[in-house]
Amino acid sequence: MDKQKKSARRLRLNTVQLVSLGFLGVILFGGVLLWMPFSNLRPMEFIDALFTSVTAVCVTGLVTIVPAEQFTLVGQVILLVLIQIGGLGIIACMSAFFLILGKRISMKRRITIQQAYGLDTLSGLVKFMIRIIKGTFLVEGIGAAFYAFEFVPEFGVVRGIWYAVFHSISAFCNAGIDIIGDSSFIRYAASPLINFTTMFLIIMGGLGFPVWHDIAVNIRRQLSGEKRPAKWIFTRLQLQSKIVLTMTVSLILVGTIGIFLFEYNNPDTMGDMNVFQKLMSSMFQSVTTRTAGFATVSQSGLHSSSKLLGCILMFIGGSPAGTAGGIKTTTMAMLLLTVICFLRGRRDTECYNRKLDSEIVRSGITITMITFTFLLCGVAALTVFQPGEDFLSLLYEAVSAVATVGLTADLTPHLERGSHIVLMLLMYIGRIGPMTMALVFAGKTNKSTQFRELPQEKIMLG
Repeated sequence: MDKQKKSARRLRLNTVQLVSLGFLGVILFGGVLLWMPFSNLRPMEFIDALFTSVTAVCVTGLVTIVPAEQFTLVGQVILLVLIQIGGLGIIACMSAFFLILGKRISMKRRITIQQAYGLDTLSGLVKFMIRIIKGTFLVEGIGAAFYAFEFVPEFGVVRGIWYAVFHSISAFCNAGIDIIGDSSFIRYAASPLINFTTMFLIIMGGLGFPVWHDIAVNIRRQLSGEKRPAKWIFTRLQLQSKIVLTMTVSLILVGTIGIFLFEYNNPDTMGDMNVFQKLMSSMFQSVTTRTAGFATVSQSGLHSSSKLLGCILMFIGGSPAGTAGGIKTTTMAMLLLTVICFLRGRRDTECYNRKLDSEIVRSGITITMITFTFLLCGVAALTVFQPGEDFLSLLYEAVSAVATVGLTADLTPHLERGSHIVLMLLMYIGRIGPMTMALVFAGKTNKSTQFRELPQEKIMLG
């Protein structure tokens, strides 16, 4: 029994190391490739290549150069591969590699997949990974097809298709990196096709692969001949799927309404648009803050209230086991539910007539506090390197980095090198930190070895 427990602990540690070191290795290798002459139209410093690799693998979108003006076709392909690896994750990419080669996935790798995606069982893991890979390519293909209707007439067949594929993958992976110019999607602010296609891809990537699977299973049941009310598609979902969908819709609505009200008359963002375009741009801004990085309005032109709202949305981010960053929608929901249940005098954290495990509550609080601590340290470091910059703008960049969003108040390219290093560290922590911390905490729930009873004493709060 002791040997099995020690083996399990080593396996969890190896999973954490595989994720963190895997991302680091891909970042360094990608940085070298992007630095090579065949990737560049003009010479580039290695730190810029490394920064670009970090932002691609961490699917963030902050850049110190303009990809459209810097990279050759080879460089753009390398950049796209890094984005795809970062979006799917090291575990999924390794699994895909073994499946393509026709090799059997060992039990150790199966347990690694289980821990990385927080699954309850080892059965059906290979099918689960195949569904993730197929689903990813299917959604990206749909997005590329819609993008092509805009890009092919504008840029020609070959370049239009390439742009469609690149931006579809970038949007689905929540990377927010574009190869059109230096102003993201601002030139397409009035295009419903680009706006709604991008929002569709961002939301699909941010929902998380387990939620995809859960929704697909329930829709299949509904279509298989079971005569049930349509609402059963939602009511029969797992608790995580219900929380993810509820939080996603709520946050999009709150963000859309807030941005619409704050920016309605702002001439630097959407003041000159008609009402429909303002609503569309407000929704796009709400969606992209969680956590894509594309922009259809100037981020530096946003009012302070909009930037603050954006920081909140970016910090929350998307959902677990997907391509988005942040502390995740489920963590934020758990925090809100804990407060609500406490104020109502309830002993447990409850949601949809289910009780959340106390260990999940403790882990969520810990992850939030640690992420918030890293954010504060990053902001403090930026204020040291950039003493003359506006604090809210620095906060916006820092939150964007640690939540792997990629929105910038037109500040990142003009920061000092020390600030670039800080942002790279925040992006790396934001990409692997919450997942790694969750795995570490999950390995500390063995009550038989860690449970102990101490004398109880109260302290004053508030």
